[in-house]
Amino acid sequence: MTDSGLLADRTPLPSELDSRLRDHLTFLIEVDQLKTILRASPLAAADRRENDAEHSWHLALMVMTLAEYADEPIDVGHTIKLVVVHDLVEIYAGDTPIYDTELGESQQEREEAAAERLFGILPEDSGRALRALWDEFEERKTPEARFAKAMDRLQPLLLNWMARGGTWRTPGVTADDVRSRKKVIGEGSTALFEAAMHLIDEGERRGWARPAPASE
Repeated sequence: MTDSGLLADRTPLPSELDSRLRDHLTFLIEVDQLKTILRASPLAAADRRENDAEHSWHLALMVMTLAEYADEPIDVGHTIKLVVVHDLVEIYAGDTPIYDTELGESQQEREEAAAERLFGILPEDSGRALRALWDEFEERKTPEARFAKAMDRLQPLLLNWMARGGTWRTPGVTADDVRSRKKVIGEGSTALFEAAMHLIDEGERRGWARPAPASE
């Protein structure tokens, strides 16, 4: 892997460092960019949008706090690894807002290319291990991945609830659209899915989400 175009090039690491360690440190410097990737979700504690690093930290804490609600036994430590890694590709691919259907069409292609580029910075075995975590999260074939994805969908719901709508007020988006995007929570936790539906129902009742157009 050449170092061309990486953040570490701005202040190159000493050449005397072990080459494997240099690659690991170069990767860790590169992923500092996650702190600059803004998401659509508003913060509950401040009048600004959250960034991807804040989102990933919040998911890790949610896994620790809410693991007892998983429908299947999960390895909490492994699930935390999944949520910490899952958005790293957005450093190069950018965030794809959940209600942006046009941008969503290219999401998989953009993120696959980003994964190849980002995890390729690492020594081969390390890059392969992180790529496996990212793939596991995306495929949702393990209990840990299903619960990790549930956290990924529940967290912005809580922020939108605190914002009294937040991205639920995106033009053209209805409460039914929100419900549809949150169904995946049920793959990891029935209890949390039911709680999520209750929050959406109440948000619609309070006028924070648009009702679906009446059928003619």
